[in-house]
Amino acid sequence: MTTPRSVVLERLAYTLAAPVLAVAPNVYPDSPVNTVVQLAGAAGIGGWFLAAKSEETGAGRKILRWSPLVLAAAVDVAAKNTPGWGPYWLDTLLAAGWAAAGYLVMPFSRHARRRHRPALAAAAPQLQPEPAPEPDPAPPHDGANQLTRQARMLWERAGMPARTHIVSATRHPAMRNDLTVLLRASETGRPITGLSDAIVAAAFGVHASDVTLMDVAIQPGRQGGPGWMEARITPDANRRRREAPTHQEKWVDRVAGPKGGAPGSELVHRTRDDERGVTFYRAKMADSTETPRIDLAKVCRALNLPEDDSCVFVLIDGNEFLISAFDTPPLSQIFPATRELLTPDAKGMFVCGFTITGQPVKNMVWQHDKNAACHGLILGVSRSGKTQFFAISMAAESLAGAVVWLSTVRKDEKTTTLGQYIDRQGSNALWMARQLRAAKALCEIRAEMPWPHDGKPHDYKPGDPRCPYRPLSVYADEFMTAAQDGLFGEDIQKNGDDLTVTGLKYGIGFKPAGQSPFAHNGFSTEMKDNLRQNSRPVIFNMGSPGATRKAAEGTMENAYDVPTIPARYSRQEGSAIERAMKGEADPENGVSTGGVAVIVLDNGRAVLMRSLYADFDTDLSGLFPEEVNRLTDYEISELEKRGLWGDWNREPDPGEFWPELDEDDDGDSRSRRRGGGGGGKRGTKSSSRRAEPQVTSPRQALEAIKSLNNA
Repeated sequence: MTTPRSVVLERLAYTLAAPVLAVAPNVYPDSPVNTVVQLAGAAGIGGWFLAAKSEETGAGRKILRWSPLVLAAAVDVAAKNTPGWGPYWLDTLLAAGWAAAGYLVMPFSRHARRRHRPALAAAAPQLQPEPAPEPDPAPPHDGANQLTRQARMLWERAGMPARTHIVSATRHPAMRNDLTVLLRASETGRPITGLSDAIVAAAFGVHASDVTLMDVAIQPGRQGGPGWMEARITPDANRRRREAPTHQEKWVDRVAGPKGGAPGSELVHRTRDDERGVTFYRAKMADSTETPRIDLAKVCRALNLPEDDSCVFVLIDGNEFLISAFDTPPLSQIFPATRELLTPDAKGMFVCGFTITGQPVKNMVWQHDKNAACHGLILGVSRSGKTQFFAISMAAESLAGAVVWLSTVRKDEKTTTLGQYIDRQGSNALWMARQLRAAKALCEIRAEMPWPHDGKPHDYKPGDPRCPYRPLSVYADEFMTAAQDGLFGEDIQKNGDDLTVTGLKYGIGFKPAGQSPFAHNGFSTEMKDNLRQNSRPVIFNMGSPGATRKAAEGTMENAYDVPTIPARYSRQEGSAIERAMKGEADPENGVSTGGVAVIVLDNGRAVLMRSLYADFDTDLSGLFPEEVNRLTDYEISELEKRGLWGDWNREPDPGEFWPELDEDDDGDSRSRRRGGGGGGKRGTKSSSRRAEPQVTSPRQALEAIKSLNNA
């Protein structure tokens, strides 16, 4: 093999320069040769310094290339300062050693050159056997596997982003291109900064959305903290996630995000009940201290559910919530009332309806925990299901042994039918006024009524067999209308307020019903507070979702989320846009929401239910006991002494509601009674004049102004 020309020249240079280094300092001390040699040595020292300071690779070879100049200067200085040729011809030995060292070191310095000159002559090529493939280089000393080595090659090719090093790479099971890379900072004690999903994605040639960076927890045997980071590269899993996501993945991507329908939540499980035709999504907040914030419409769109209040419902319980998606409106079905459901238990609770999930909802005929009767509040517009709820409530109270009175402003078929199964029933404002007066008087009568076991009066105790009287439920339908009656409204409102305050301890519960729960419609603040604290208010459709929600909030201590009751249950069929483009009419497939109500439970939570259905076209005797519960003879006699019993439809007695009228100036005798019987209508013009009463309230002042029309 021919020696390269550069090697021959370098060896010749070392051979010729060696005698000069030995002779020049001894024979010609002041020769310029010595100065040139020493300047070359200084240049070599400068080359050492620059090579050591440089961060590029090959610093050792550069230092090696500058070494002959530095050593030549050292030999020249030593030869110049030794006497003569030095002891034992030291100058000659040093020069010869320098030439020999350069002769040996020279090939290594040549290898640092980027381009080699071709040899002057090359041997003719000869056929050679094909070399055997070189084995893979030996793995590094840390024992990294092939996947880790390949990942390191890609990482180094990218320039070691964020000055990090790949510790290990782990392939995901059953995935070809998915892996997890463990990174650490190249300098010990330095945190990893400046690393992003896009940087990692560029190094491995994937999309930025396929990279997830996570912190590394400190584990036994491995460090963690800011100097470590884990990168999950999942192109295969993300492709499958986009094309066929699981329920958990769909929830995370579409629902739980900051702009999703339930931000910050996580899906616990999804279950399907084919028998009932419902799918349940149970979820909770990732942070247990947060309260769910749910946009039901967004959740429906994210989960490909029909955006329909009649089929999709949400139930919130603390930091958990349940979304129920039904195939058909669950509250459109009918739940017939039966005596078994209406019979109260030992605590006075009976089933009054069922929720969307099929759970029974219970109401009470008395308050077992307070040793008292209970009030009631039933709200809803006409044909919303109030009278149906009267029927099942009265049946439950009758089965518990209670006496029931029902008054309405106007007569109708259903209330007349109920009158056959209860103690008393009337249909005008006068009848309601006398009913409330009698109930208020019963409080005084029962307060002095002795109990047989000790002969002393006691407060009412539910279920106590020693109690000498039965509980009494006083129903007042369209109470707000009656409270605004021109003749008896003030008396009705005043006695209603008193009854809600004093009636419970004597076993008397007041249950007004109407279409508004606000003070200007007959409900005073005192009455509302007592009704709210001692009943489970039931709110049927109030005409609009907003009015229903407002009415429910008015009966609750806190403004919880109130379910919505639509005017009708109707499924969305087809596309409304396509029907509009074709000029087609929307399908009429609505189902009435009559009987659907919001009931406010003891904990202030509003629950949507459908009340039990009592069919007035059939015999209701199967729901009521065989005998109607009545007041005791003692109570009736005491009411008769006070003039509060008998026919409550009779015309007002003199002085019963207003002061008696005096004769006018002409001597004509005027009627001493005001108002007509039956419907509480005004009398004739001649009989309606009365003496001017003393004005003690704004309502009386208004009545006085109205009476001036007849002057």
